[in-house]
Amino acid sequence: MTNVEVKGQSISLNDIEMYFESRGQGEPLLLLHGFTGLGRDWELVFKDPPEAFCSIAPDLRGHGRSTNPTGTFTFRQAALDVFALLDKIGVNGFQAIGLSGGAKTLLHMSLQQPARVKTMILVSGAPYFPAQARKLMATMTIESHTAQEWEFMRGRHPRGDEQIRMLWRQAHELKDSYEDVNFTPPFLSQIKARTLIVYGDRDPVYPVELAVEMYRGIPNSALWVVPNGGHGPIFGSAAEGFRHAAISFLRQDSQSGRII
Repeated sequence: MTNVEVKGQSISLNDIEMYFESRGQGEPLLLLHGFTGLGRDWELVFKDPPEAFCSIAPDLRGHGRSTNPTGTFTFRQAALDVFALLDKIGVNGFQAIGLSGGAKTLLHMSLQQPARVKTMILVSGAPYFPAQARKLMATMTIESHTAQEWEFMRGRHPRGDEQIRMLWRQAHELKDSYEDVNFTPPFLSQIKARTLIVYGDRDPVYPVELAVEMYRGIPNSALWVVPNGGHGPIFGSAAEGFRHAAISFLRQDSQSGRII
C-alpha cells in the first residue's frame, strides 16, 4: 500500500468534466492511459510516484470519471483537453509518459505546444494505424464483447453501460480514421522533446517496424525494444524494468540518439 496522498478532483474544461488524480511533490509528470483505460492504471506501474515528481494522471475524455457529451473522440481533441487541464492547475512545462492511445495523445501535444513538452516516453504508440490494427478494430463491435469483458469494464467506467458502449463504438470507428493519427516523417521531424520509444517486439497491434520509423523520424529520440514484449510491455513482471528505465530517462540530460 502506498502512503503517498492521492488528490482526485474533476475540472470543467472544453465542455466536459475531466477527472484527474495527482500524487507526490516535485516536477510535473503527466501520465496518459491507453484507450478504454483510466488514470489509475498507472498505479500498476508506479505504486508511488517517482521521487521528486508530482504525477498527474487524468481520465481522458469519456473514460473513467470524465465525461464526453459529444460522444465523439479524437486523439487531437484529447491533447487539447489535457493542455486545458494543465492550464487550469497551473502547469506549464512538464515531462510525460503515454501508453498506446496516451502515446498518440502525447504526439499531438508535442506538436501543438512543443515548448511545454520537455521529455516524453511513448509506450506502444504508433505514428499511424497499420492494416493489422484496422483489421482488429473492425472486429471490435459492441456485440463481440463477452460477459467477462462487460464486467471488467463496469469496474473501470462508472457512468453506466452507455459509457462502455460509447468507448467500444469509438474504438471500432478508429478503423476508418486516417487524419487524426497520421504522423508522417515531416511531422515527426518537428518534435523537440527528448523522446524514449518503448515497444514490444511481439506487439500484435503495432509491428515493431513502426517503433523504428518513429525513432528515425524524431530527432532527439531513443529506442527500447522489449524482447518478447506484447502491447504495453510495462505491466506485471515487466513493471520493475520499465520503472528503472523510465525514471533514468526522465532524469537524464539530453542525449540525442541514445539506444537503451
